Amino acid sequence: MSTTAEAARRRTFAVIAHPDAGKSTLTEALALHAHIITEAGATHGKGNRKATVSDWMEMEKDRGISIASSALQFEYAHEGTDYMINLVDTPGHADFSEDTYRVLSAVDAAVMLIDAAKGLEPQTLKLFRVCKARGLPIITVINKWDRIGQEPLELVEEIVTEIDLQPTPLYWPVGEAGDFRGLAHVNADGEVDEYVHFDRTAGGATIAPETFFAPDAAAEQEEDAWETAVAEAELLAGDGAIHDQELFEQCVTSPLIFASAMLNFGVHQILDTLCAIAPSPAGRASDPAAIEASTSAVDEFREIEDDFSGVVFKVQAGMDKNHRDTLAFMRVVSGEFDRGMQVTHAQSGRSFSSKYALTVFGRTRETVETAYPGDIVGLVNAGSLAPGDTIYAGRKVQYPPMPQFAPEHFRILRAKSLGKYKQFRKALDQLEAEGVVQILRNDARGDANPVMAAVGPMQFEVMQGRMANEYNVETVTEPIPYTVARLTDEASAPELGRQRGVEIFTRGDGALVALFGDKWKLAFIEKEHPGLTIEPMVAD
Repeated sequence: MSTTAEAARRRTFAVIAHPDAGKSTLTEALALHAHIITEAGATHGKGNRKATVSDWMEMEKDRGISIASSALQFEYAHEGTDYMINLVDTPGHADFSEDTYRVLSAVDAAVMLIDAAKGLEPQTLKLFRVCKARGLPIITVINKWDRIGQEPLELVEEIVTEIDLQPTPLYWPVGEAGDFRGLAHVNADGEVDEYVHFDRTAGGATIAPETFFAPDAAAEQEEDAWETAVAEAELLAGDGAIHDQELFEQCVTSPLIFASAMLNFGVHQILDTLCAIAPSPAGRASDPAAIEASTSAVDEFREIEDDFSGVVFKVQAGMDKNHRDTLAFMRVVSGEFDRGMQVTHAQSGRSFSSKYALTVFGRTRETVETAYPGDIVGLVNAGSLAPGDTIYAGRKVQYPPMPQFAPEHFRILRAKSLGKYKQFRKALDQLEAEGVVQILRNDARGDANPVMAAVGPMQFEVMQGRMANEYNVETVTEPIPYTVARLTDEASAPELGRQRGVEIFTRGDGALVALFGDKWKLAFIEKEHPGLTIEPMVAD
């Protein structure tokens, strides 16, 4: 099969939402419906629930939340075609927004989960806006419909009002929130043409049996609940809320599905929808700055059938305690990737072999021989790679870099024991390369007392927890009296460093970072020294 044909059957998407909306549970449910696992991990409620396969860190298992993105790949058959699904489960907690943003640069669509009871929450709103800004088509899933929640029309109105995105129902709920009986299918003309009735299974651990009814039989089966569902769906259709592929791909509308990931209700409808309407992989433009700075010819755009190229969007260590390796997650952008092929690292110009390449299912790995545009591949011990890096074969290409967030929290990190300093440095270098936190250094504090800079304080907990669990290094932290970070340059750094309440550091990528005591100190210095370079650290 050609590269173009292989790319056409790929669906690469992220699952994003507010914490506790059910992302990891949905991830497992999707894998269950693809027959990759035989029983979902979340089966017996929070008191005795198993860990989901996508949550593999000890902290994730202990807290029941996702704090790192996890890539899963599996095949799923839909209408005679075997689709290759590349699914990325992302952190929901706001402290790990930077990891989620990186994932959004590596996918072609997003499944946004909304809690039926809570509606749009702050993190949900933020991520919706990021998807729209990036032109990433969104499929909306109202989850937890088996629990008491809001009215469905109220949820639709909230989405329209808050984020100016028009939901277009594909599967409308039969039964109010807390009494989830099934789904009414809404066709391309906005008409309800079928009823899917679900039967519960023990704990929702296995695929829920489905029974299909024509509209007349559904009315007899469900009576008022069916009539209400039809009336609501037709009301929205009458207002123009009908799926339009072009408007969906332009992020003007969002196909809407109601579901219960815990009970496995509506899950394969989500997969079917992704296969039917989510965009397949497309080519990508090079970074204009890289083209301008290069002394050699650089491709301005790579079509999917061109020579191989890929983008690293995440680096993760500690997934296999036995081997202590580092895994770089790469999205294939163009061409065919063959394990062992010689590729070039665009940022350094160095060549390396891709002998150790894997597909990843949570913590389980399998060697990958060939991959195509849209696939997520793990490159083992590719220590020179960092998030945002490009690797390629043939003519050079270099894609735009990943954004780095402006940190708002800062703490000194040091090893408890001086005898652990060597392990401390190794752990620090690897976790910094992953982007767990930003590491800031200067001569005054020395290498033994680096400063961690993070979007949220939970990142510090992850840093210390992983150092202890994966590198056997116990650490302590100390507060530091800064709350604002800005970028500066070599010309301005000396004068800034002489100001009270300001300290200059060098970040791991070589950037000079000025830390200020507070926003008022920053405003004062900007007013008194307008010629100094003081630039915001902006994500997008």
